[in-house]
Amino acid sequence: MELNKNTIVGDIVKINYQIADVFNNHNIDFCCNGNRSLEVVCAEKNISTDQIIDEIQALDIKKDNDLDFDSLDLSFLIDYIYNAHHQYVRREGPKIVSYLDKTIDVHGNNHPELFQVRTLFIDSLEALSSHLGKEEQILFPYIKDIEEASKISDRVVEHHCGTVSNPIRQMMTEHDIEGERFRQISKLTNNYAMPEDGCNTYKLAMDRLKDFEENLHKHIHLENNILFPKAIAQEKV
Repeated sequence: MELNKNTIVGDIVKINYQIADVFNNHNIDFCCNGNRSLEVVCAEKNISTDQIIDEIQALDIKKDNDLDFDSLDLSFLIDYIYNAHHQYVRREGPKIVSYLDKTIDVHGNNHPELFQVRTLFIDSLEALSSHLGKEEQILFPYIKDIEEASKISDRVVEHHCGTVSNPIRQMMTEHDIEGERFRQISKLTNNYAMPEDGCNTYKLAMDRLKDFEENLHKHIHLENNILFPKAIAQEKV
């Protein structure tokens, strides 16, 4: 892909997910707001598009062991998202709450911001629990049905949502909410930095929070920039 000021950020990350590192370094949102051009996001961050393009082209991109997500069947991509991201949220979320509780017990007096971080994270887990359930019970089966119907020329998918764009729009709105919530968490923790008086548990809590946000970013990228557009296009065929 030839990069220029009009190239869509989400499309750039689709080339190879390692490119996301450049956007992360400049706090550029490539997942929830990945449908914007380089020109727009660079203007927002007061960075030249040439600088970002140079940084991307200077990357020593190694062979990506990940799948070529953009070429996957919708059903396979959905199963990947479920196994790599939905299950991650359910597995790691409670562990992080436990680490935060232990950190607050020791450092809460000197770092009252940790209480707000914990509240924001628990709110996120509760919202994500509902969000993931709606995807697994409603949207994902709908998309798989659309894909299956595309293999049978005279089959039409009927759904109470009317069109797949409707639940997708709701899911993207909820993605935006979680993206903003984690921007607040990142700001409160100074980008997950450990303070001078922090202990190993403090560092572990920050590291796991950062890992959670990075996993969420990839999760949202795969849905917003790949799965959802392909599902909408497939329904129209």
